[in-house]
Amino acid sequence: MKILMLSSTFPYPPSRGGTQVRTFNLLQYLSQRHDVILGTVRSPDVTDAQIDALRQQVLELAVFETRGTFSTGIIGKIGRFGRFLLSGTPPNVLSSYSQTMQNWADELVTAGKCDAVTCEHSVNEIYVRPEWRQKVLTVANIHSSVWGTCREMLATGTSEKPLRDRLNLPLLARYEKRYCSKFSRIVATTSTDREQLLELLSPPLQVRGKQDFFVPPIDVIPNGVDLAQFPYRSIDPGGHTLIFAGAMNNLPNIDAAQFLSLQVLPPLQQRYPDATLTLVGASPVPEVLALGKLPGIQVVGRVQRVAEYLHQAAVCVVPMRIGFGIKNKTLEAMAAGTPVVASDRGLEGLAVDGGPQPRRALRANKVQEYVEAITSLFENQQLRQQLSKSARSLVENQYTWDIIGRQYDRLLQF
Repeated sequence: MKILMLSSTFPYPPSRGGTQVRTFNLLQYLSQRHDVILGTVRSPDVTDAQIDALRQQVLELAVFETRGTFSTGIIGKIGRFGRFLLSGTPPNVLSSYSQTMQNWADELVTAGKCDAVTCEHSVNEIYVRPEWRQKVLTVANIHSSVWGTCREMLATGTSEKPLRDRLNLPLLARYEKRYCSKFSRIVATTSTDREQLLELLSPPLQVRGKQDFFVPPIDVIPNGVDLAQFPYRSIDPGGHTLIFAGAMNNLPNIDAAQFLSLQVLPPLQQRYPDATLTLVGASPVPEVLALGKLPGIQVVGRVQRVAEYLHQAAVCVVPMRIGFGIKNKTLEAMAAGTPVVASDRGLEGLAVDGGPQPRRALRANKVQEYVEAITSLFENQQLRQQLSKSARSLVENQYTWDIIGRQYDRLLQF
């Protein structure tokens, strides 16, 4: 089978963030079984060596240059909103668009050189023509609903720019309905993502008794973990050490880091004066760097192996308050054997609360809930060991990239 994969995010090395990790591991799995042609965009920090390394993973690699950035300032913002209003396509999608890549993809599909086209993240939907669905299987691996995420940030008061997001919300609903109707299938990462999309897309509009747009099947395929990159810890370090890991220029992670540092850690340090927090992740913004000046907090930025830092921590905290989708950072901590305390958002898509299965993580959403959950792990070595073993077992049985890749491969056989 010949598969054309489109990714405006350069997916190598697979350690830069969730999109790169998911895209690279799926293409690596598929390329072992099919002929994969990858079209991607080169950002300024991508090296020739990284391009050469990625080229070894696929049958054919086409790398295109970025379009450039939009103008800043109030005039630029008004212009971007105006274009969104008229075109129906968000500014962030237009900013990563390459006309040269579009021409290349058009030629491949028109010439019948591929059997399936996948968009690895919703921003790549812009390259897919509605008529392609009549010729080839087209799949949008969207990760999560842009409309649902915007609505959630407004509802929870975590929007960075609420006025902008209130204006954008109906436009995002219109946009997501339109692009979803172009595809044969949609892939989300959790059942919550799927429910968000079904709420938006169903029931379909009716015009004179006929469906106004096509509603594709929506499949759930979660993220996975490379167990070689996240080996199980050899010892329980004990102590009163916390870790939070994630790209530190990403709004949901910035919010989580600030919430953990400013609201959860201080009352915890009243109980444990030696309690420390390590914030690990690439590109920490000034707001995150400022947290490193607080007592007991270390900001380390990008590291070669996140697993080494996870192994040194007694507890991994994933206090996400925004963002849908299954969290790589949660799965990676579970794989490493570090006990996890996380929010509903941090645990989305994962069965962790016990019942017929052993508990795999502790759930918390309010400050006091975090303090009590972390305290219980600090004080109870047996509980730490139980969560560590059961979480690792869950990842091994359900969330390796081989398992996830197999699910994606099966979907492409329809």
